Amino acid sequence: MSHVPPTAVSPSSAPTSKRIITSSKTPFHFAAGLASGLTSSILLQPADLLKTRVQQQSKRTASLLDTIRTILSSPHPIRNLWRGTLPSALRTGFGSALYFTSLNALRQEVARRGPVAILLDGNSSNSTVKSSSALPKLSHTANLLTGAVARTAAGFIMMPVTVLKVRYESDYYAYRSLAGAAKDIVRTEGVKGLFAGFGATAVRDAPYAGLYVAFYEQFKRTLSRIQPSTASADTDKSNNNKSNNSTTINFASGALAAGLATALTNPFDAVKTRIQLQPGKYRNMVHALRLMIKEDGGRSLMSGLGLRMGRKALSSALAWSVYEELIMRAERRWEAEAREMKY
Repeated sequence: MSHVPPTAVSPSSAPTSKRIITSSKTPFHFAAGLASGLTSSILLQPADLLKTRVQQQSKRTASLLDTIRTILSSPHPIRNLWRGTLPSALRTGFGSALYFTSLNALRQEVARRGPVAILLDGNSSNSTVKSSSALPKLSHTANLLTGAVARTAAGFIMMPVTVLKVRYESDYYAYRSLAGAAKDIVRTEGVKGLFAGFGATAVRDAPYAGLYVAFYEQFKRTLSRIQPSTASADTDKSNNNKSNNSTTINFASGALAAGLATALTNPFDAVKTRIQLQPGKYRNMVHALRLMIKEDGGRSLMSGLGLRMGRKALSSALAWSVYEELIMRAERRWEAEAREMKY
């Protein structure tokens, strides 16, 4: 029997026990998001560091190979490749936890209260396509809106850590500790320095997250349709096959969605990096955009694209696969417990 998570059932038709289970699992969404964010940030920190180093340079000096050679020729190459891991893990770990928790809450609320004809996916209630998701099925419009709102909110909360992360990864600064970096930023730029580049970050993250969720859900539907059936007389083997298929679908969908969304939003990421590294030179998003084009040409807006696409594809695939797998496993356990209590 194919698994249909409680989150995909509308409240009008869902049993009371399932609604109780759904409302009681918010802490688990936070924990699953934290685990997924930590996993991807720690494993892929070198790619993020290289992206920051390339984006900070002008068109005359920007070179990925030169940057790699410089780091590898340093006294501690491995440690330098993972420089900034702590702020990156804090930002991505807790940022993912906040994002996944708020995204789930928003999607649940839209599924319960939103205008059905506009927001709910018309195919979600009667589709025969297997579900690989622990999230409600919504329309593309709802996916765009909920993804954008959830990411912007989480980004604002984690903005000070983001600024510390970018400056730690850059070689413009020689901070010895996060506390020292924070004190120096507040002393020289005020509290607003901890939120440098938030406008560009929000402009980047809102469309990126919205596009990502929409692409991700669409790729999952498409891949689920072409996934071969795992029907088997052995129930345990069939369930294991379904779990493996779901993980494969989620990983591939995450990588494809991230690649597309990243390519479309990279200019905002390049602008954000410049503002956070040199707020005195790049005063705001519009000023930074004009100055980058004037000094370095339009190509500067696409700097770091290859690194960012590669990192985002892997990190999103890892994060969403880990998150959805943890949630799906927990929901299967909760369903089993609910059935035992009922009978």
